[in-house]
Amino acid sequence: MRIVIALGGNALLRRGEPLSAANQRENVRIAAEQIARIAPGNQLVIAHGNGPQVGLLALQGAAYQEVETYPLDVLGAQTEGMIGYLIEQELGNLLPVEVPFATLLTQVEVDADDPAFQHPSKPIGPVYEKAEAERLAAEKGWSIAPDGDRFRRVVASPRPKRIFEIRPVKWLLEQGTIVICAGGGGIPTRYENGRLIGVEAVIDKDLCSALLAEQLDADLLVIATDVSAAFIDWGLPTQKAIAQAHPDALQQLKFAAGSMGPKVQAACEFARHTGKVAAIGSLADIEAIVQGTGGTRVSTGFSGIHYSD
Repeated sequence: MRIVIALGGNALLRRGEPLSAANQRENVRIAAEQIARIAPGNQLVIAHGNGPQVGLLALQGAAYQEVETYPLDVLGAQTEGMIGYLIEQELGNLLPVEVPFATLLTQVEVDADDPAFQHPSKPIGPVYEKAEAERLAAEKGWSIAPDGDRFRRVVASPRPKRIFEIRPVKWLLEQGTIVICAGGGGIPTRYENGRLIGVEAVIDKDLCSALLAEQLDADLLVIATDVSAAFIDWGLPTQKAIAQAHPDALQQLKFAAGSMGPKVQAACEFARHTGKVAAIGSLADIEAIVQGTGGTRVSTGFSGIHYSD
């Protein structure tokens, strides 16, 4: 099968962990161990989140006051290279030496008139206590929003329209290459007076992964996160895991906008547009997800919603 795997931020950095290179490498190593199990016989494309990494680079840049902090599109490009390097190396240490890898800087077009620019919602960087978040917002002109019991910086998250490097991704797949691309939802760009320019935004990784999987004619989209499935009543005694669902039925339910909501939306869009299966589940269960026995599976071939026993 041709499989697109969208790695959640937990694959790179667990909540509350210091943003160190050692921590990120260790988490990538764990992710690579799971992905290596499904590599034989399949074509793999790996996308990933980058919110904490972009936020860290922005903070580091702000600490050097000789020049202005680099814009988010440039920081996104930097993180694509850094994270792609870690994934290539750790996965390459587990697979036969003849398996080729490639990390592609991936430019993604967005609409300048996207309403997301008027309503920043995408969290980036570390979490802060309220007082510290408010001080930074006033000092740096940030927008901030609650994240659990603390706060994070939020930026615009426009919808992806077009992935410019889709043809090179296809060419590499046809040569048996494992491709890492569209990291962090890709590098946000738009046309201005006929020229392509960068945009101060972060594209949602899951929505971009769904578009990537659709344009690659992938057989399966796997959205890997830190929970075993999409749940209703999450965190309550009545919570139930969803085993499979039709996208129309699934989108009638309520999911948190900052966590499971975009994953459900992305899975539904891919399933609806392609007639293929999208699955949401734990990275630890990725082998079972690919085999069809794990996670929440979304397809137009299903009816209604079915819950796990």
